[in-house]
Amino acid sequence: MSIRISNTSIHFGSFTLTANTEGFSFDGKIRAKRGFVDSSVPNAMGKVSGYASGGTDGSAVNTIDKFSFTVDTNATDVGNLTQVRNSVTGQSSIVSGYTSGGYNAPILVNTIDKFPFSIDTNASDVGDLTQARSRVSGQSSTVSGYTSGGDAPPQVNTIDKFPFATDTNASDVGDLTQAREQTTGQSSAVSGYSSGGIAPPHVNTIDKFPFATDANATDVGDLSQTRSQAAGQSSTVSGYTSGGEGPPGTLNTIDKFPFATDTNATDVGDLSQTRRIVAGQSSTVSGYSSGGNVPPQTNTVDKFPFATDGNAKDVGDLTQARDGAAGQQH
Repeated sequence: MSIRISNTSIHFGSFTLTANTEGFSFDGKIRAKRGFVDSSVPNAMGKVSGYASGGTDGSAVNTIDKFSFTVDTNATDVGNLTQVRNSVTGQSSIVSGYTSGGYNAPILVNTIDKFPFSIDTNASDVGDLTQARSRVSGQSSTVSGYTSGGDAPPQVNTIDKFPFATDTNASDVGDLTQAREQTTGQSSAVSGYSSGGIAPPHVNTIDKFPFATDANATDVGDLSQTRSQAAGQSSTVSGYTSGGEGPPGTLNTIDKFPFATDTNATDVGDLSQTRRIVAGQSSTVSGYSSGGNVPPQTNTVDKFPFATDGNAKDVGDLTQARDGAAGQQH
């Protein structure tokens, strides 16, 4: 294999290691003695912590909680958002967490907050969405954050995109197939997904949009139930939608749909509690659903495995019982 160095890149035959503002990116797979890590998936190389930011415990809060993926334990309060707000959504780069949109009743917010993963500290305001809106869903590529749908009001179908490399405002890059709020976000290596929500009425739609180009979403399947206010998780191969609300009430269902093919989701397990307005986080091997409303608000952190289809178990608590928080992971 030939090795060639050019500017900020090292070329190993047909593969390239490139230095950028987030660290390094590699367009192949890194193999070790025990399996491999697929570096094409955002944040796939050793996630260690989940975050829950913002939300409401009866009134809007600015808390940023952090909990470990490597051991099952309670979360700790590691910082504050720039504003108290709930019904927010989250995005994650390799080095930072983002919290976008939301509201502190009755004021809607367009703020994009950013906080570092390397140290426990407060967030800073780094840009604005194209619209002040709440009840949105978030997606993350390796280079950009996305905020889709939401309530302006009325419900909107906007897909906003903002770069991780620079602190700047978001731009409108496409539309969901329906104007709707309280959707759930998932991310594969190449696409963003927005599942469920309220149009009204409640819907079971799974929308998909590409990261490589700015384009509208397409309807690629259905959840097993019409619902909104669920949490979203992503493994390297599948998207998950957990909890939420839909006829006939609050749900504990964990749905799973494949990234490789456009098809319907299947019910693969249950959360430890029926609850809605939940935050979702994803490690490399497990999905997490934190907080939410049973009712009342809960501080439960649930964990379920990606390798097998099964129920979630309660593995810890947030620092506050709250709903409407955003989820991030590092």
